Amino acid sequence: MSLTACRPHDFPQYPPNYREYAYVTNGGSDTVTVLDVVNVRVDRELAVGRHPVALAASPTRNEIYVLNAGTEGANGSVSVIDAEHNTVVATIPVRRQPLAIDVDADGARAYVANSASNSISVIDLKARREIAQFGAGVEPVAARIAPDGKSLVVANQAGNSVMVMDPASGQVRAVFAGCPGAASPVILPDSSKVFVACSAGHQVMAIALAQSQARPGQPEQQADQLEALMDVGRGPSDLALKPDGGEIFASNSLSDSVSEIYNTTDEVGDTYTIGADPVRGLVSRDNALLYVANLRSQEVTVYSIEDSKRVDTIHVGDGPAAMAFSAAGHLLFVVDSRSGDVAVARIASQSLFTMLPAGRNPSAIVDKAFQVQ
Repeated sequence: MSLTACRPHDFPQYPPNYREYAYVTNGGSDTVTVLDVVNVRVDRELAVGRHPVALAASPTRNEIYVLNAGTEGANGSVSVIDAEHNTVVATIPVRRQPLAIDVDADGARAYVANSASNSISVIDLKARREIAQFGAGVEPVAARIAPDGKSLVVANQAGNSVMVMDPASGQVRAVFAGCPGAASPVILPDSSKVFVACSAGHQVMAIALAQSQARPGQPEQQADQLEALMDVGRGPSDLALKPDGGEIFASNSLSDSVSEIYNTTDEVGDTYTIGADPVRGLVSRDNALLYVANLRSQEVTVYSIEDSKRVDTIHVGDGPAAMAFSAAGHLLFVVDSRSGDVAVARIASQSLFTMLPAGRNPSAIVDKAFQVQ
């Protein structure tokens, strides 16, 4: 479908100095594909490090951080992209086989989970260098910093554990065992609690975080505490949090289902059949719809949260694995890992708008919008 098939009012009207790009990691090409979101087209392809697997956008600077896993036995790196010019401006060495990166709310520090080094790299993003290395458990696959900056949560996949650390000192505050294949931690907006998928089992772990902002009418949490282990479907591979901090949705890859979790009561509301191998969920900005990428298919399922039912299906490319909304929320970008492209869907009609080429084995995507001075 061509751009001319859509009416002008279907897309936002941007000021002349507005820029927006989506960045896609291509693990098999050692590149990042840059998509021009304003014009819905490929802008360019950038060479980065070996085997890029993840990325993050700075919340305060016009920069993108690309995590390169590297080759087996060798250290990885972080490529820094200047989003205003879409050029790689720095490369920061980290440790062996990094798999996940998270940036704090100030855009000052990045935390990288080095799965083969059993460590966390702390990066000073302004100085563009690693300033500390924290020991982690066995095969950390995620390091998530709380919005208030007071807790760093590490999911140790092979260690079947969740570690809570002080991000300033690297001191371990607590370790919670009994979460097989720990992965995909999500932290509530008020930094009070973290949920972690036990991907090699059938549960989600809920942990109350210490040093967090107290909820109205409740005392401040003094110590990290295990609150619950909740039964969901088999192989929960991803957790999706509503933007308002409400329910959480577990994508159960081995059960072809999604489980709805109420974060205030640590209860599973229900589990719904959703699609073939759901691996990623994304909730719309208005908290109304859940989009689920089904890896063993060519479909993204649209699920109505209020009605608790599937309401639509968007046909995309082969092997949808990652998703991102445009800044205005009118477009959904779906990374198709097997067909090597990105499907662009229109939210208003829940339909495919166009397909854009990516590199080999694309796996992750992030959107960045800004105005140039």
